[in-house]
Amino acid sequence: MENEINSNLQSALDYFKSADYEKAAETFLLVLEEDKNNPNILNNIGLCYSKLAKDDLAVEYFIKALSFNPKSVQTYINLSDVYFRNKNIIDAINLLENGVTLMPSEIALKHYLSRFYLEDCRYDLAMDQLFEILDLDSDNLDAYWDLGNIQFELGDYDSAVDNYENVLEKVTDNAVLYYQTAIAYEANDNIDKAISNHLKAISANENFHPSYKKLGILFMARNDNESAVEYFQDYLNFDLPDEEKKNINDLISRISK
Repeated sequence: MENEINSNLQSALDYFKSADYEKAAETFLLVLEEDKNNPNILNNIGLCYSKLAKDDLAVEYFIKALSFNPKSVQTYINLSDVYFRNKNIIDAINLLENGVTLMPSEIALKHYLSRFYLEDCRYDLAMDQLFEILDLDSDNLDAYWDLGNIQFELGDYDSAVDNYENVLEKVTDNAVLYYQTAIAYEANDNIDKAISNHLKAISANENFHPSYKKLGILFMARNDNESAVEYFQDYLNFDLPDEEKKNINDLISRISK
């Protein structure tokens, strides 16, 4: 019997890896017949149904899995994803709050909870979770990034910049990160730092076209029209909508006079 269970389990895992979720669910159910209270199998069945968009069944099996193992971090995450897909933000928040209460040191749950708070516009609670993550792991770059984004949205550009810079101490090849840091500096009227970070963005990825346009605008704001034209022309080398090309060419003509 044990050999049969192991064989079915391996088959179910193979079906899942090959994205045959119907077969995977059927085979996991065979395993479950011999091991009815196994939270891992229940979670896997729920995940199969989630992949198949059979969300009612997915929720049923995830809840069963948690009833046998209320400290399964992955099951909390899987179930909250289903709730989110169905716009049940409050259910997701309640679920994750329970998980964080049971496992206050689980960073993954805190991060998920912070993002659901953010979806529900509970900015203070989202930041509280991120600060708690940083108390547990002072090098958690995702927490610094998310904090920076929230603070940027709230208009706290000094704090946003500080948190983006914390990430940049470890990550030096991400154009999006340099771009967002530049935007925060620009919002805080620090044009030199904004230009510096846009230059770093295109150094990290020479095809990151938004920074070319921003550099043109920032140099124009500093009355350095020659540099502005240079970056606007670089920007025009990318595949842009016709209207955008016309607007940039009109701008170049105006500042070149």
